[in-house]
Amino acid sequence: MKTKMQFKRDLKEKNELVNIAIDRFLPRKDEYPKQIHKAMRHTVFAGGKRLRPYLTVTLYNLFSDDNSSIIEVAAAIEMLHTYTLIHDDLPEIDNDDMRRGKPTCHVVYGSDLALLAGDALLVNAFEMLSMINIDDRIKLNLIREMAVECGDKGLIAGQMADILNEGKEGSPEMLDFIHLNKTVKLFRLCSRMACYTARVREEDFERLDEYSYRFGMAFQIMDDILDVEGEAKSLGKTIGKDAESNKMTYPAVYGMEKSKSVANRLIEEANEIISHYEDKAHFLKMLNDYVITREI
Repeated sequence: MKTKMQFKRDLKEKNELVNIAIDRFLPRKDEYPKQIHKAMRHTVFAGGKRLRPYLTVTLYNLFSDDNSSIIEVAAAIEMLHTYTLIHDDLPEIDNDDMRRGKPTCHVVYGSDLALLAGDALLVNAFEMLSMINIDDRIKLNLIREMAVECGDKGLIAGQMADILNEGKEGSPEMLDFIHLNKTVKLFRLCSRMACYTARVREEDFERLDEYSYRFGMAFQIMDDILDVEGEAKSLGKTIGKDAESNKMTYPAVYGMEKSKSVANRLIEEANEIISHYEDKAHFLKMLNDYVITREI
């Protein structure tokens, strides 16, 4: 049985490898035009738990301990994720001034540079995938998955629906559409890219796709809950923004008690799914616990 201390060490070690990969790939902050490179690095290296890259690497490690390729895959996912954060925080969308415990990109550099910094990180994510030293067929699958899950059939669709439904009476169907596309598909992307890189069997691919769906949905429901009950210092972002913007959230649609019940049920199901991998899944189960408690 792994301890919480071992989990914290594993999280730190894998995230340091991802940070090194991103740092080596991105232009230096003093490289011309340095304003854009400073803005890109500002949010990427502002901190954060790096849950998406950690999930990617840890799922991959169910099948292989050779992290030479998966670290770069995880780094590309983190650059993609950071692009979404920069754009979400813009005044024209969520208008947030704090992210990962620091001023958001547009607060420091202006909306014009923040927009370009997000664009650049998105493009860099695809470039990084194209340069990974793996079989070309796998590389094509990785690039295609990222494009599909994060385009207008995925992440952007969720963001658009989130904007369109601000201030409207929530429906369970629309709420699930927003959460699935805006949040869950990025977690499922972590799983799918880990599975492609590890060349897993179809049954493992499907099993971990189901796991990452439950993980991602529970994560977003808890995010909704913590926007009401959490603390800005521990979460690293502004609290109460959902209610202020009349966002469609689980507490708004279902109430707080049922929202917590659904999140806990989803994590129980996620734990059951990965119990198939026995001892190899210890860190994943600890990650599942983090989703509910947000404590490491």
